[in-house]
Formats: sequence, C-alpha cells, structure tokens
Amino acid sequence: MTARRLLQLVLLVQLLAALGIALAAVRWLGFGPALAAAFGCGCVALVRLAINMNNFVLAAFFASPTPPAFRLGPLARLRLLAEEFCASMFYTSWTMPWAREGLSVFVDSAALPVLLVHGYGCNSGYWAHLLPRLARARISHAAVDLAPVAGDIEHYVDQVERAVEHLRAQTGAARIAIVAHSMGGLVARAWLRRYGAEQGNEHGCRRIVRVITLGTPHFGTGLANFGLGVNAAQMRRKGGIPCDWLRRLDAGEDAARRALFTSIFSHHDNIISPQTSSRLPGARNLAFGGVGHVALGRNPRILDTVMAELAALETEGSLRA
Repeated sequence: MTARRLLQLVLLVQLLAALGIALAAVRWLGFGPALAAAFGCGCVALVRLAINMNNFVLAAFFASPTPPAFRLGPLARLRLLAEEFCASMFYTSWTMPWAREGLSVFVDSAALPVLLVHGYGCNSGYWAHLLPRLARARISHAAVDLAPVAGDIEHYVDQVERAVEHLRAQTGAARIAIVAHSMGGLVARAWLRRYGAEQGNEHGCRRIVRVITLGTPHFGTGLANFGLGVNAAQMRRKGGIPCDWLRRLDAGEDAARRALFTSIFSHHDNIISPQTSSRLPGARNLAFGGVGHVALGRNPRILDTVMAELAALETEGSLRA
C-alpha cells in the first residue's frame, strides 16, 4: 500500500468519526448542526493532539541530554508543540493524502538539480513548503514516492536509483544533490552503498555532490520499537545499540562517503530519540533547538539552512554530462 492511499483511509476514518460524534451531539446533547460539526471536528483534533503529545512523552524516555544552549522555557515548549501539531495536521490531512511524484526542470538554470526523498509513512507531499523555495531559486527538482509504505529500505534503493537517473536525464546534469527527511536519509545512504561505488571524483561518487538529511536516525531511534513494517525494524535501537542493519550500514562507509553529508537535526526531535542519533561522524552536522520532527519540513530556520547548503554547492554549469 502507498502512503497516499493509507493516509486517505486514515482521513476517511477521521471524517467518519467526526460525523458520528456530531450526530451523537445533535441527538443526545441538543446541539445545532454547526455547533455539532465543530464539536465533532474538535474531538478528532484533540485525539490527534494527544497522539502528538504522546510522541514527546515517549521520546523523553530515550532522549539524549539537551545542551544548555538549546534548553527551552515553558513558552518555547508550547511553541514547539504547537508547531509540530500544526505541521502534522497540515501534511497528513492536506498535502500527503493527494500528493504524487513530481518533476520541475528549469532548462536555463545553472543550479544543481535536487532529488527529494521523504521519510517513514510519508510521501512527496511532505515537501510542500520546500518546493516553492526551490522553484523561486530556479533549482530543478524531483520528488520520489517510496512504496510500499512499510517496505524494506533496501527495496526503496532501486526506486531512488531510477529517480536519480530520470532527474539526470531530464536536466542533462552529470551530478545532483539529495535532500532527505528522516528514514529518507537512510535510504540515501543505502543507495550510495549499492550504487555509489563508481569512482570519478575526490568524493568517491561521480553522481552526487551532497546529501542533506533532516532528522535522520543515522544510529536508530527508540520510537522505532513501536513502529510497524520492515523499515521500522531497520531503524530500531535497543539498549542504546543500533540494530544490525544500521551497524552494517555504518561499517560500509568511509571518510570520503561521510564527507558528502550534511545532517540537520533538532535537539527537541520528538521521533528521533536519542536526538544525537542524527549526528553522523565525518559529516557536516548542524544542530537546532525548538523544532519537532515533522516540523523540520516547514520551519523557516531549517528551510533557510537547506537553501543555504544548496546555494553553497558547485554550480551545474561546470557539471554537465
């Protein structure tokens, strides 16, 4: 099953639940239609908020110590929760249930093309806030939809390979960059392990200039122990030890491969815990605070940083095939 179809079903269940609560409110509480509808939607939203808050509670059990410079006061914590809740509601109820893979090519642009790789349970709709920025900068880009939603990360690798080659063919670019969220960063690393062995430049891979990961559990997350699917099992971390798949991935990378990466993460990530699991030795690691996991895709500070990282790359004009 694709994430799009799954999220459509989840959205349908939520709508039916809201309708059922509204009908009950009309019959048993004497509410008018408008008030009953608001009450039903509000109840569903409260359940969604409770789920979101529970993720923060679970993350606290596995959390790494927060550096003093990143510690938050009560109001900042409320802003953190509000932003993460709004991001979750926006993506799962608006963009991702209807999203499909897309490609935008700017033929007269010298900017390096970018492939966008989403995370666990998501699809290309996750990039709704980054896409307009890429378009304004005239950066050619493509977004891949990984399927099935609970599949093996190794299975996604061939999908990424096809997306990389399609983007290169459509843009005429010899090399591209990848921006990946959460599990997508692990997919990118697994892709490099299988397809990045070609030597051709000082970085050891002639098709990739940079991989930018957002909130990727490079060394696993305790919350993956509650996740479903082969991919969730591949992100697990128990007793402070990453699972076998993650350890094999780590062992297969050298300094040149790690130098390709920029890892952007938040010390308040509510899904990747310990949060320092996103710190990748040998990579350019950029730490933030006060941003939740889903909100990484829409937070202005994070998006500004992604765009700055892309702007710093070599121009495509010197990299034509």
